[in-house]
Amino acid sequence: MNTKRVVVTGGAGQIAYSLLFRIANGDLFGPHQPVSLHLLDLPEFETALKGVEMELNDCVFPLLKEIHIGSDPNRVFEGADAVFLVGAKPRGPGMERKDLLGENGKIFVEQGKALGKAAARSVRVLVVGNPCNTNCLIAAHHAPNLSPHQFFAMTRLDQNRAKFQLAEKAHASVAEVSHVAIWGNHSNTQVPDFHNAKIRGKRASELIRDADWFEQVFLPKVQKRGAEVIGARGKSSAASAANAALDAMRSVFEPTAAGDWFSMGVYSKGNPYGIDERLYFSFPCRSKGDGHAEIVHGVEIDAFLKEKIAITERELIEERELVAHLLG
Repeated sequence: MNTKRVVVTGGAGQIAYSLLFRIANGDLFGPHQPVSLHLLDLPEFETALKGVEMELNDCVFPLLKEIHIGSDPNRVFEGADAVFLVGAKPRGPGMERKDLLGENGKIFVEQGKALGKAAARSVRVLVVGNPCNTNCLIAAHHAPNLSPHQFFAMTRLDQNRAKFQLAEKAHASVAEVSHVAIWGNHSNTQVPDFHNAKIRGKRASELIRDADWFEQVFLPKVQKRGAEVIGARGKSSAASAANAALDAMRSVFEPTAAGDWFSMGVYSKGNPYGIDERLYFSFPCRSKGDGHAEIVHGVEIDAFLKEKIAITERELIEERELVAHLLG
């Protein structure tokens, strides 16, 4: 069996530290697929990367065949089959969203170009580093010899957060919650869709008969969960983000369970919901397990959802305008 080459950027960071050992253990491609890990980070983190490499080796994972570390994306991305673009600059004190977009945009220009040159032609790329939807747009734009449908922006953590909130409120198992979708941007304008969510096969609203809770508690709770985690632990989500990244990448390599869907930021061209066609926008999606995420058609959108979806769409259009100079 051929070895799968998996790249993780920001390899010395918190999310990568929670992600790498699970990939090496077979949690991405299964218990029989050998993997090669390629870790990218800035030159000043070379020593930390070496420490991560040592720990991975000391775990003696049978599936882990090789580890490559470095700071040159053209070398680290060589032959990559799956790429997690995790590394990104966090927002600093006094930094506005446009400043963050500008700083991180430069990173994803470089990485997009390197993916186009060095990665396998069948590569699948998941953008985790924020603002992930617009970073995804930038990276895909600079890899014109790859399809924009090979790039995805992660909204799976938001989906997982929404699923937990619904399960807890309904006194149900998370396994009993399905059809949870996130529409739009991975930001506090995202739209967790409670209208179509199901619990034990019934609409969530049939088990949770409290419209105010959905609109005034559930929605903002999911939108602001990241800030809540930072407030509690003093650091942004790491293990849950890594877990969601694995969930998201597996979703395109494994067939979606019959009748269900998953959330993913995908290229919006040709979408059936009238969303601007030059965005990476989160929709309910399904996959045949062939590396593609197909937008689910015919999902019912009520007036409340429609209003909220318009807000998150406007935000993504504004983000695109702020990085227009990187998309020329």
